Amino acid sequence: MNHFVDYFLYHAAATLTRTRSVRPRAAGTIEGVTSSTSQPAAPNAKLQLVRGLFQLAAIVIITIWGFLAWPLPFPGIFTGLGMLALSVLLWALFLSPRPVLRVDRFAAALFELLLLAAAVGALLGFGLFWVWPVLFGLVGAALGYITSRSAR
Repeated sequence: MNHFVDYFLYHAAATLTRTRSVRPRAAGTIEGVTSSTSQPAAPNAKLQLVRGLFQLAAIVIITIWGFLAWPLPFPGIFTGLGMLALSVLLWALFLSPRPVLRVDRFAAALFELLLLAAAVGALLGFGLFWVWPVLFGLVGAALGYITSRSAR
């Protein structure tokens, strides 16, 4: 199991930094898999993973809100699918590890804050106690700020 986590973190870091170092492969090993005795994965890769999970959670929250905010079947289904398409499109265009449209870090931060604000609004729309949505938004914004600062 540890090799799987090392393999995932190595490729996540390689994808996020857009560089992939070529290492000599020892006999009987899989390319890119690091052993548990080698260097641990960069802390930035773990933060990027948590940031990605927060962005995924925001997309799921917005989608569920889109389905449940209007009566089903037709307004709710169309709204839910529309919110899913809109949030995934926003993420793919500006926030993904390989964004379609390259923008400066300030515009990317603005789009990330818009995604988090929509998720916080959806959580408030569900009727959750205000502390949990605010905590979700603050932690997500802090993760975005820390990972963008360490990426420079």
